Amino acid sequence: MKVMIRKCTEGKLTIYVPKKDLEEPIVEMEKPEMWGGIITLGNGWRLELPDLPVDTKLPLTVEAKKLAD
Repeated sequence: MKVMIRKCTEGKLTIYVPKKDLEEPIVEMEKPEMWGGIITLGNGWRLELPDLPVDTKLPLTVEAKKLAD
């Protein structure tokens, strides 16, 4: 699924899922650099993000894979 990752004004990371009109904070990251790992959203969803360079600029739209609950 396509998701947009951005940094909000408080410096926290959020994910926006256009097809669901859903915006949630990222509450947990498997890897400190986020890319190529699994993240957990505020609503409990777990997404696997693609491998990207650590210095990738945000906001950015990527293809993420939703993992089973």
